[in-house]
Amino acid sequence: MINKAHVLTYFYLLIYILLSSGVILYNKWVLSPKYFNFPFPITLTMIHMAFSGIVAFFLIRVFKVVAPVKMTFEIYATCVVPISAFFASSLWFGNTAYLHISVAFIQMLKALMPVATFFMGVMCGTDKPRCDVFLNMVLVSVGVVVSSYGEIHFNIVGTVYQVTGILAEALRLVLTQVLLQKKGLTLNPITSLYYIAPCSFVFLFVPWCLLEKPGMEVSQIQFNFWIFFSNALCALALNLSIFLVIGRTGAVTIRVAGVLKDWILIALSTVVFPESTITGLNIIGYAIALCGVVMYNYIKVKDGRSPQLPSDGIPERLTKDWKLEKKSSDIFTPNTNNDANGGSNFNSSELNDEEAPLVSSRISLLGRQLSNSSTQRV
Repeated sequence: MINKAHVLTYFYLLIYILLSSGVILYNKWVLSPKYFNFPFPITLTMIHMAFSGIVAFFLIRVFKVVAPVKMTFEIYATCVVPISAFFASSLWFGNTAYLHISVAFIQMLKALMPVATFFMGVMCGTDKPRCDVFLNMVLVSVGVVVSSYGEIHFNIVGTVYQVTGILAEALRLVLTQVLLQKKGLTLNPITSLYYIAPCSFVFLFVPWCLLEKPGMEVSQIQFNFWIFFSNALCALALNLSIFLVIGRTGAVTIRVAGVLKDWILIALSTVVFPESTITGLNIIGYAIALCGVVMYNYIKVKDGRSPQLPSDGIPERLTKDWKLEKKSSDIFTPNTNNDANGGSNFNSSELNDEEAPLVSSRISLLGRQLSNSSTQRV
């Protein structure tokens, strides 16, 4: 007999995988000079932030889908503002990388995210040095180096942009733990869009004025409303899909889904963008890195605490660090019967999708555990 709860859970996971992969490919297509030719990553990110912020405003203030949190000026100025600054930086650098390197290679570089987050956490005192985790980080780094060596169209500029974006994202995740967790503030994906998106838009406005505005004034750019609207809508849908997924699935399931999504995205990118060539050394290097990431995730599950980051990159970034807190004031309550996984004690950091914010992509390391359980079964 088919379990409807299981079917619905895996349907949500499928939607998440498709939207996450689709948003990344869509962004690449829009930014790439060979396709839509809109080489302004800051502008594209600002469009996403503006659209997401406006929709979140209507969902919270007009339709009252979820209740706003008690946000004081002191918390906003000392916590949300600096976190938004690093969030905007990670999106800026990460999207700029699409202009120089392939989607497949970007996904391979994103395997460095756990490495960056671990070392940032150790430096900031949110994580402790551990030999087993350090060995996994070495394995991941070796795999990324091998994959980079096998990259035919290696571009140092694009690689530096992507790695810088990873470092900014790692620092943002650590700051989220240090600043917001101590305040006891918990945001779900919708309220995170409401508070973070406008602030990130403001931070992106300065580099936009200096770097992209002059070029947009002199170049003949094509602005297709429906292209940008559908692109921003897909990004928002990704955030909402995460809103559903984090309430219905467990740590093991989402990690498997993240690994599956990475491989699907790498394969799809070579079909959608034929100029992207994957070599045997690319695959070997990425497989080595992925082994390290999987072992890292296993250690985190075994420890009974949410990971700094899974294999995905997380983006996209606005659901990356923000936990879904099930409150009675939230109209949406994804499964009051502990769903198909035997519970919904799942930290949204499991989703680590960089594009969720961007989208984007990518907020999920925040707050308390949804429950005291440590691991879950599929």
